[in-house]
Amino acid sequence: MEEIINVITQLTSGADIAAAKSLIERSGLSFEEGFDELFGIHEAGELIAVGARAGNILKMLAIEPSHQGGSIVGELVTTLVMRGFDAGFDTFFIYTKPQYATTFEAMNFNLLASQEKVVLLEYGNGLKRWLTANSEAVRPGVNGAVVVNCNPFSFGHRYLIESAARQVDNLYVFIVREDRSLFPFDVRFRLVREGVRDISNVILLDTSNYIVSSATFPTYFLKKDDPVARIQMELDVTLFASRIAPFFGITRRFVGTEPCCKLTDGYNDAMRRILPVYGIEFVEIERKQASSGVISASRVRELIGRNELSQLNEYVPASTLAFLLSAEAEPIRKQLQLSRSNP
Repeated sequence: MEEIINVITQLTSGADIAAAKSLIERSGLSFEEGFDELFGIHEAGELIAVGARAGNILKMLAIEPSHQGGSIVGELVTTLVMRGFDAGFDTFFIYTKPQYATTFEAMNFNLLASQEKVVLLEYGNGLKRWLTANSEAVRPGVNGAVVVNCNPFSFGHRYLIESAARQVDNLYVFIVREDRSLFPFDVRFRLVREGVRDISNVILLDTSNYIVSSATFPTYFLKKDDPVARIQMELDVTLFASRIAPFFGITRRFVGTEPCCKLTDGYNDAMRRILPVYGIEFVEIERKQASSGVISASRVRELIGRNELSQLNEYVPASTLAFLLSAEAEPIRKQLQLSRSNP
C-alpha cells in the first residue's frame, strides 16, 4: 500500500478559509479573525486538519475525527512553531481542553495553568527564563503585588500603590507589558517610575507574557465580558497565584474597587475567589475620587479627547501632566481628539 504523505499548505483563498471555518466550528471551536497564518492538511482534496498562529499564540487546531490520534497534530504544531520562530518569537502558547494537555506535553509544551474547562500550555520555557531574569528582585519579608496598565498613570494609580506599599515590606508593581494600549509600554513604565520614585519599598517589573497579556488574558484588551473572558481571567489569576507569587514571596495582592468596568470587576471577583486557595490575601482598596467622581485613566483620556487639558491636574501627578502637555505626547493627544470627533 502506498504511504500517504501529509502536505501542509498555507490557506489563503476564500474557499480554503471557508472550509477551515467549517472544520473549526464542527470541532466545537470558534473561528477567530485576526490570525497571522492559517495552515491546513488536505487528503483526497478534503481539508482534514487546520491550525492558526496569531503572534505567539497557536489557535484553532482542529482535526477531523477520523484522522485524530496520529501524527497530524504534531505536524501542524511543528509548522506553526517554526513559522513563529521565523517571525521572531521564541515562546508559544496554546489553550486546549484538559484531556488534550498530555498530547501537547509530549511535544515539549509545559502546563502553565489549568481551569475546569481549559488549560494553558507554553512551548519554550519562557516563564522560567522570565523568573530567572528577575531573581535579583526577590526580597524577604511580607510582600504584596499590584498589577497596573496605567494608560496613563494617574492619581488613582498613585493612591493604590501608595496605600498598598504602607501595608507590606515590599510591593511589586507589575506593569502590563502588552503594547496594545494608546500609551506605549515604555511611556507607561516611565510614568509609573517617575510617579512613585519617592516610595522606597516599590519594585517595578513588567508582566512579560505572564500577567494580563495576549497569551493569558487576550479579551482584556477587547473589554469583552463573556464566558471566554471569564475562563481567561481565571487562568491568568491561577498562573499568578501558583507560579509567580511563590517565586517572589507574594502573599497579598492589592486592587482598586471597580465601579466602571464590568470586565475588570469580574477580574477582581476571580481574584477574590482564587487567590485565597493559594494562601494569598486579596485586598481591595477604595478608588480615589476627584471632585467630579472616580479618578480613572479613561477619564484622563476623555479629557484629552475633549481638549480640556486645564482639568488634568486634578487627575494626574505633575510628571504625568508634563508628559501629556509635551511635544512627545502630541500624536497621542491628536489621536484621542480625532477619535472623539469621529466616533
